[in-house]
Amino acid sequence: MFGKLLDSNERQIKKLAPLLQQINLLEDEYSQLTDEKLKLKTMAWKEALRKLTVEEQDKYLEEILPQAYALVREATKRTQNIRLHDVQMISGIALHQGKISEQKTGEGKTNTATLPLYLNSLTGKGVHLVTPNDYLARHGAGWMGPVYELLGVSVGCIMQEKAFFYDALFKGQAFQDEYAIHLKEVSRAEAYKADITYGTNHEFGFDYLRDNMVASLEEMAQTNAVGDWGIHNFAIVDEVDSILIDVARTPLIISAAYAQPTERYHQAASIVRQLIRDTDYEIEEKYKNAYLTDLGIRRVEKMLGVSHLYEEDFEMVHLIEQTLRAHTVYEKDKDYVVKEGRIVVVDQFTGRLLPSNRYSQGVHQALEAKEGVAIQEESRTMAEISYQNYFRMYKKLSGMTGTAVTEAEEFYKIYKLEVLVVPTDKSIIRRDHNDLVYKTEAAKYQAAADDIEEKFKAGQPVLVGTTSVEKSQLLHDFLKHRRIPHEILNAKNHEKEALIIAQAGRKHAVTVSTNMAGRGVDIKLGGDPGSEKERQEVIALGGLHVVGTERHESRRIDNQLRGRSGRQGEPGSSRFFVSLQDDLMRIFGGAQVEGLMNRFGLDENIPLESGLVSKAIENAQKKVEGFNFDRRKQVVEMDDVINVHRDVIYKLRRRVLDLADGNLEMKDWFIEKIGQYSDFSDKDWARYEQKFGQEVWLSGLGRISLPVIDILWMDHLVIMDQLREGIGLRGYAQRDPMVEYKKEGHERFEALVAKVYSSIAERLTAALEVETSQSPKVKERISKSARGVRYQQGELESGVADETRYAKDGQVGEAIQVEKVVAGQDKVGRNDPCPCGSGKKYKKCHGS
Repeated sequence: MFGKLLDSNERQIKKLAPLLQQINLLEDEYSQLTDEKLKLKTMAWKEALRKLTVEEQDKYLEEILPQAYALVREATKRTQNIRLHDVQMISGIALHQGKISEQKTGEGKTNTATLPLYLNSLTGKGVHLVTPNDYLARHGAGWMGPVYELLGVSVGCIMQEKAFFYDALFKGQAFQDEYAIHLKEVSRAEAYKADITYGTNHEFGFDYLRDNMVASLEEMAQTNAVGDWGIHNFAIVDEVDSILIDVARTPLIISAAYAQPTERYHQAASIVRQLIRDTDYEIEEKYKNAYLTDLGIRRVEKMLGVSHLYEEDFEMVHLIEQTLRAHTVYEKDKDYVVKEGRIVVVDQFTGRLLPSNRYSQGVHQALEAKEGVAIQEESRTMAEISYQNYFRMYKKLSGMTGTAVTEAEEFYKIYKLEVLVVPTDKSIIRRDHNDLVYKTEAAKYQAAADDIEEKFKAGQPVLVGTTSVEKSQLLHDFLKHRRIPHEILNAKNHEKEALIIAQAGRKHAVTVSTNMAGRGVDIKLGGDPGSEKERQEVIALGGLHVVGTERHESRRIDNQLRGRSGRQGEPGSSRFFVSLQDDLMRIFGGAQVEGLMNRFGLDENIPLESGLVSKAIENAQKKVEGFNFDRRKQVVEMDDVINVHRDVIYKLRRRVLDLADGNLEMKDWFIEKIGQYSDFSDKDWARYEQKFGQEVWLSGLGRISLPVIDILWMDHLVIMDQLREGIGLRGYAQRDPMVEYKKEGHERFEALVAKVYSSIAERLTAALEVETSQSPKVKERISKSARGVRYQQGELESGVADETRYAKDGQVGEAIQVEKVVAGQDKVGRNDPCPCGSGKKYKKCHGS
């Protein structure tokens, strides 16, 4: 009893009891309302909220919460024949309060989300439900669509390259998912204008970046942002630990392809194949890095016929180091797959393919050379943002998952999000057996196959979790040899995910899957659809049995896999099979366990099973989790610096767009800023406006200013990237790299802002002067101004950065990149004008 009084989580749940009581008291009353009266309540609340200030709106939402939640419960009963449980109401209240709700698998998170989504959508500012993949986005929007329609709120869905609107009268054939047939394709802007929008984390993030690259306000998609500068209103992040923690190491990047010779990658690959491990190069598996030794550098110099590699061909140093990593620490069918002549990145936490993503810094091209597929052009970053800083833009953020409490500290430190563990509606009776640890991987797979075969013969369904495509194929071979029929689900056939998982709970079913089966989709005993008779037979056999063939580096991923079994009070069981040759044990914690096995003289086919072993494995996972937390913290600290820069530049860009669109409130601001760097004044504005008319003048002002901002911002991203890679070396001079990065970043940003305004002023002045003078001097100045800012040609591509580029010095030894001098151009003299068009001498500008 004393322990419960001290339990913060228990106290928080008790505080919500009065609200829950108010909701339950309204249930009978609302069951008497007609469908029309349900909609009328929504309309009345929307109208009332429209007249209030932001602070008043927040207070009003708190007042109507019990009524709104009771209304959603009634709408769910009428459309889905489901009554939302009290624990779902508690979870829904926590989500509205901006917390993370930990609800176990099968507790109905999808339905829970409708409560705070509906309540917060009443403000008309748009709310977002963020999912980890397209399937869950369209499934959620389609499945919950009837609930929202009955309540009188609209629903949109954002997917890769497409957007949809829920329309009950529309019946399309685009998706096999029965719940998604009423999704009608619309523009992205229309989907965002819906009261509630479902979509994936990367699509929300990329749309934000794309909105800050448009040439006019009409091209923007996320038009329902709060205020003038794109602050988002409210989001619930589904599988919040996956999105805000697991994938947060890799920022979102939009880049433009630009030509680079590909033969040098083939040359680098040829050199790397001749190098010898531990002689010419060394590998740091823990940091996913490989680097040349002194002997290796000498050997490469001999192959290339150069005396000093770092002085004569620094670009080749970079290519060889990235090629080394591609050949040694990036594994086929684990980190990437080769599909249709392309290298496709595999999400390490879900096992899903990421076809739009490319590794940065030349790693992707090095992998293409390694696998002998066509090498794509390198790209230049045009816009980037970390997941942390994107989601911290929301006025209110919350999340839900089955596994959050182990990362509660990180959620609070990075996002200021508290975690509330919501009790299950029914007690969990699943049996989680101790891990079995074997000396070799072969012995482990034999034992796992024995366990699967035993359960299969008895009729008990089995879900097998693996950590990579390669390991799932290996187990597939084991089962095939034993003639055990099974389904296999990995990145190579993920299109069938929903169909395979739907039948994973049938009698005699064996499903081998990568981590993708661990999230989002319920496995129903007896199949879906299935008979009650078969369901009862499976329950009698012990429910779904989960087999883990390897411990993941995160305890949460293991818990997600276990959580597929034993949902809603059903029986189930789980067992993990581990070997000392597994990556986790080999790199982080196997020595202690191996010592125990040797001490007892255990044969490789005899497993070790004890609490001490489980503790050693847990300690190994804690080590990795701590290591990854440090890396994510490094990402967000680095991105916090550039986030300030990004905020200023995007606000500047939005003001120019507003001005070009006819918003004259920005006129005085523009004249004042530009006037600080030139003689441009009100008189010049009036003269130009009179000459061309207001509309043409404002449009021209936008066309002149936006390329300046965009190109110089791209240059700044390159500069900051180079600074970020080399800043760790300051530690050798007893200086804090982060302090130095902030200081130098601030100095370079001040230079960027001055350059932006001065360049805009120069182009405007040149444009004005051409009206009054045609002298050669003026023409030369105009030509020079035009050369200095030019859009880069190339197809846009989106992707994630290679996470290691943010790592601390000592963890990753990447070379500092330099801009390549294009062969065939005349050499620029130190005292010649700089080709960038700044007007300065080359030695004082890009030659400094």
